[in-house]
Amino acid sequence: MENPLKIITSNDKEEKKVEFLELIYDLIFVYVLGRNNSLLHSLSGGFVSAWTFMAYILGSLVAIQIWMFSTYYINMFGRNKTRDHIFLFINMYLLYYIAEGTRQHWEGYVTQYYVAWALILVNIGIQYLIESRNHRGDPGILRMTKRMAAVLFGEAVIVLTELAFFEKAGGWIASTAILFGVFGTIFAGTGSKEAVVDFSHLSERAMLYVVFTFGEMIIAIASYFIGGFSASSVYFSLMAFLIVVGLFLSYEMIYDHIIDRELRTTGMSYMIVHIALIFALNNITTSLEFMRDEEVSLLPKTVFLILAFTLCYICLLSLGRYSTVGGGMPGRVLARFVATGAGFVVLMLLFRNNMWVNVALTCAFVFVIFLMLRHFASHIAAHQKDRLAAAPEDHVQSVNKAVE
Repeated sequence: MENPLKIITSNDKEEKKVEFLELIYDLIFVYVLGRNNSLLHSLSGGFVSAWTFMAYILGSLVAIQIWMFSTYYINMFGRNKTRDHIFLFINMYLLYYIAEGTRQHWEGYVTQYYVAWALILVNIGIQYLIESRNHRGDPGILRMTKRMAAVLFGEAVIVLTELAFFEKAGGWIASTAILFGVFGTIFAGTGSKEAVVDFSHLSERAMLYVVFTFGEMIIAIASYFIGGFSASSVYFSLMAFLIVVGLFLSYEMIYDHIIDRELRTTGMSYMIVHIALIFALNNITTSLEFMRDEEVSLLPKTVFLILAFTLCYICLLSLGRYSTVGGGMPGRVLARFVATGAGFVVLMLLFRNNMWVNVALTCAFVFVIFLMLRHFASHIAAHQKDRLAAAPEDHVQSVNKAVE
């Protein structure tokens, strides 16, 4: 896995901008994930059935992985030209078939779902093959582009194999395809001596997708405002709104004040963490909807909410290794986060029958974590200020030398 601490200055290369079409492309994924989240609203015995939840997980990972593949290609080789636009529009069209095939009883939509999925992978793979012709003089990049094409074509073959065995396997091969794509992508970047990823652009794309995911969350909590203007309605709607605000502020604190977007890195682990983060945020969105749904059993929905928040904050804290000072958060700082999280879990389980207390605990927990992240960010800022004051002219060179 890459060393995220090797630093370059912003003057070493021209800054890559996020294009307008990329934002439209990301909105299609928001729609797909919104369709996928609807799977969790079909209850069985007070909660979601194991099969439905597995389908939800696989559907989420399919969409986010496709987004990651596309984002990587655009980041490394995208030129905002006609060819890139055509390939993006093809993928956008095919994603509608995936969205339409995402439903509770989807047996009649299996063919369109898997064929569209495979064609999207082939589409991106073809882009890598075309791009490989432009890098015949650069063995490292040439090897990487060919490996990525092989990974994408290989995953497409696994996806199509699923169609032949769907009735017997019941969709489990899909998880094999996803895992093949994850480990294959890691392998494709192994051994590269120089980073070809524009981390500033990559981190911005990931941030925008997270923001779109928060948009889904904002829409979801609108249900808390239904039911008339009463003390209960105001209290729960306010708590739900503050929870979303606190989560957003925590991510904003990490993105704007902790992450160094001028790092030289392949960005692999950064994107994998964001896949898990977006998945966690989607789960939080659903858990907030569950909390006011009396048909959902108390214990399962409380545990679901706890797990969603736990995964979310594990991802956020993992991004600390991309900070300006590098090395991640110190052990003593992580220990405070863990202790705070453990206290939250215990209190949530103790007060699971009292929703007034439960939602207040969640709100308080979110803002305590935000304040802790803010304190860590101020520590980084002070540390950087001291280092720049000590040796401003040799700062970048000394940091690179230290981490190498």
